[in-house]
Amino acid sequence: MRFVLNDDQVALRDGIRALCVGKFPMARVREGFDAAVWKELADAGVFSLPDLRFGLAEEAVVVEELGRALVPGPLVWGVLAHSADEVVTGASAGLVAHAKMADRLLGDPDDLAPVANPIDPLTPVHTTGAAAITDYQRPGAILTAAYMVGMAAACTDAAVAYAKEREQFDTPIGRFQSIKHLLADSFVRAELARAAVHAAAVDPTDRSASAAKILAGDAAVANAKTSFQVHGGMGFTWEVDVHLYLKRAWILDRQFGTTDEHADALSA
Repeated sequence: MRFVLNDDQVALRDGIRALCVGKFPMARVREGFDAAVWKELADAGVFSLPDLRFGLAEEAVVVEELGRALVPGPLVWGVLAHSADEVVTGASAGLVAHAKMADRLLGDPDDLAPVANPIDPLTPVHTTGAAAITDYQRPGAILTAAYMVGMAAACTDAAVAYAKEREQFDTPIGRFQSIKHLLADSFVRAELARAAVHAAAVDPTDRSASAAKILAGDAAVANAKTSFQVHGGMGFTWEVDVHLYLKRAWILDRQFGTTDEHADALSA
């Protein structure tokens, strides 16, 4: 089985990437989610891909690009529900993200309690006792993994760019072997996770979804931490975007099954 993108998928990826570059620079991303974000994506067809005869594989390609740009919002829920006209969100791991901005709450959780200081400043969350929606569990895990692969790739790109321009001892730090190893490991993690996501999107089983979610979660968190390390002290400042990727990765790592839950499922 080959996982090389076909011409239509490449065109779809490039189109969404161009949309994100033009409409969602980091200055806009830092403003957080609002209805305008949903409308921009809906107008681009992000939430209605089946109407264009695309399936889960193409949805994963699109969501990866949204993750690369760190576009905020309950985007995976919108893709799952194919909801272009309404902002939708749902419960996973006892949390509902962007509940106040949603027009519709999938699963009708009615015991929402806001989290005062969410770990991701761009993802307001409410706790709930509502159970996860079973029908969305497998595709939700795959699409969340796709988003995290995009994040992992973006963190690698940011670290590589900084390593090329930051100089120490009159030479770019990217020439030092220790930095090269960090960047190579980040690249490999992202590529392995991408392969697992593509495999799961083409052949969506419980096992393939679990493998994709584990590898993508590890890549997103580890690559963000590596980017911190390459950036040095700058990486911990508010102005550098890396911390936003790490905080989002921590949130998404719990959504549609934690790493431990998926590892238990694979070992069963």
